[in-house]
Amino acid sequence: MKISEKAHGDVMVLQLTGKIMGGPDHDLFHSQIKTLINEGYADVVLNMAKINWINSTGLGVLVSGYHTVKKNGGHMKICAVSDRIDNILNVTQLKLVFETYDTEKEALASLDITE
Repeated sequence: MKISEKAHGDVMVLQLTGKIMGGPDHDLFHSQIKTLINEGYADVVLNMAKINWINSTGLGVLVSGYHTVKKNGGHMKICAVSDRIDNILNVTQLKLVFETYDTEKEALASLDITE
């Protein structure tokens, strides 16, 4: 997995690319989230348009990041998931945990941020 950042006011959008498989992805994602929190970004939007696969360990990576953000008073939203990943989120009932949006703009709007 690769991660690139772009700030929108007080919200950081993380563009995720590739596969989320756990292992090194967990360390990368968790350190990125901690860095953002330390820099004052409580709210995070994960743009998953370029994620083509996620396994159960990868789902755990997202859940761990979600809890870290929430524990620090922030929100984590997910946008632009493929049909395959949307189905995985439904089957695992993680759509009850994560708020998902079709577009980055909608996710930002849910946090009261406009581009």
